[in-house]
Amino acid sequence: MKLALQALASAAGGIVFFAVLLCVPAGTIHYWQAWVFIAVFMIATMGPSMYLAVKHPEALARRMHGGPKAETRPVQKVAIWAILASVVGTGVVSALDWRFGWTHVPTAVVVLGNVVVGVSLIAAQWVVIQNNFAGASISVEADQPVISTGLYGIVRHPMYICALIMMLATPLALGSYWGLIPVLAAAPALIARIFDEEKMLRVELPGYLDYTRKVRYRLVPYVW
Repeated sequence: MKLALQALASAAGGIVFFAVLLCVPAGTIHYWQAWVFIAVFMIATMGPSMYLAVKHPEALARRMHGGPKAETRPVQKVAIWAILASVVGTGVVSALDWRFGWTHVPTAVVVLGNVVVGVSLIAAQWVVIQNNFAGASISVEADQPVISTGLYGIVRHPMYICALIMMLATPLALGSYWGLIPVLAAAPALIARIFDEEKMLRVELPGYLDYTRKVRYRLVPYVW
């Protein structure tokens, strides 16, 4: 129950965060794309979070323990800060784009963007169900196994590809094309995070090296 309440409190904080991040640069609360995005984001995260709170509370606890302070490796701290800066930049640029009409995004594209955001967020939560050790910070626990089934049988980092797809769809959901620039700027940080994470896992997680030989691609099958 305590963990579920913490998740609800985190969701409330998320609503306030996104509302300020988007409506302040937009110069109005009448930014309907922002409110639809916030609703989609919260529904797609809170439903699975409540499921995890009941069925896999330890997994939800790992997901809630994140951020730069939770990371123990310097590369990961820098990468997380860069990704967070990209998230803020995406919101601000998208809101300014909407405010000043730099680009025009059709309503159909906005709807499609929200659908992709919702699906990618739910898929990310499905990754956590498949791998209860998929925490928000990089670490290896004593009894942690190598997961090689489900989405992990396709790519080695399904959580990251879900996050990347969600980030790319976010500016479209917010009615902006210019907002894609801060998202693309986060790519080097994400790549650095993946390389550093795999470096650690090869050393600290038994069986991970064999897994990398079995599943060759990190994010996109037949590409990388």
